[in-house]
Amino acid sequence: MKTVLLIEDDAVVRENTAELLELANYKVLTAANGKVGVHLAKTNLPDVIICDIMMPELNGYGVLQILSKEKITQQIPFIFLSAKTEYKDVRKGMNMGADDYITKPFDESELFSAIESRLAKVAIVNENQLIENKHTQNLSNESQLKTLEHLKEYFLNKAEEHIFYAGEVIYHQGDNSNFIYLINSGIVKTYKIDEQGKELITELLKVGDFFGFTSFSNNTSHQEFAAAIENTSTLKISNNNLKTILHNNHDLTLELFDYLSDNVYEIKEHLLEMAYSSVRKKTASTILQFSEKIKANPNICVQILRSDLASIAGIATETFIRTLSDFKKEGLIDVDGRNIKILNIEKLKRIN
Repeated sequence: MKTVLLIEDDAVVRENTAELLELANYKVLTAANGKVGVHLAKTNLPDVIICDIMMPELNGYGVLQILSKEKITQQIPFIFLSAKTEYKDVRKGMNMGADDYITKPFDESELFSAIESRLAKVAIVNENQLIENKHTQNLSNESQLKTLEHLKEYFLNKAEEHIFYAGEVIYHQGDNSNFIYLINSGIVKTYKIDEQGKELITELLKVGDFFGFTSFSNNTSHQEFAAAIENTSTLKISNNNLKTILHNNHDLTLELFDYLSDNVYEIKEHLLEMAYSSVRKKTASTILQFSEKIKANPNICVQILRSDLASIAGIATETFIRTLSDFKKEGLIDVDGRNIKILNIEKLKRIN
């Protein structure tokens, strides 16, 4: 049973949230202020910490600052829970090292999703560490990076992390392409703007995908934009650093070449479909593409702007929305606001 430390001065919110967590089979420790919360964190070492910002004795920023400096607590996932929704407050918390940010009022699914994703990340890191120790291989050594998985491990150990919020641009067309990025969490889209100002999405990228490649030999600027579709964490290293790594690791170079070649093939297939498929086929393929690329389970709701989906499909937003309505009437999908849930994946795949 995983332990959650809940630091919240509002007694009603604290009790209700603790009850939700206990019903979900978490062991819950509670603290009414930051000072007590710090003590409980150090003495109990919970698996995850959920902390309000505005509190007596010691606020949430102070709690995070203290715990992030302690060796025994600095790796515990830290999630802010607060009614403060201004951009600068969110940015301050994330820049201090918080792993996530939930605003009040919140859905219980949002709370559980934040906790489970952070616990999963810790589990993956710990598992990779065990594998690394078992094989006595120091993957941070640039001369021992043989595969893309080794390269991703290198990013996790050495790369600089940046947080981007939904809709925030990561780089603009024309910016210098000095860095290569790896998505640590979230979703990224790359796109171009046509002469009429319409956004044309060129690629969707998920956790574990690299992006930002232009040229290793020339100082080439980015030929497209990249932006976060949802709150996203990226890891980046310089082009020169990656160039040195590839020079010293020929096996990795070949695997990266295959990775980029596969991406080019997927883009060509998508362009052919955009050019020759029917509107219904384009719409169905776009829903499936996004579901398969971003979500492991097609029964999970897909959340994305209709305009983004229409851009991927290469059709007008109004036409895309009408086709979604048809699919809903046919029982293929369910649509609720920004949520699209696939109800009959096999029929959706067979649409021509």
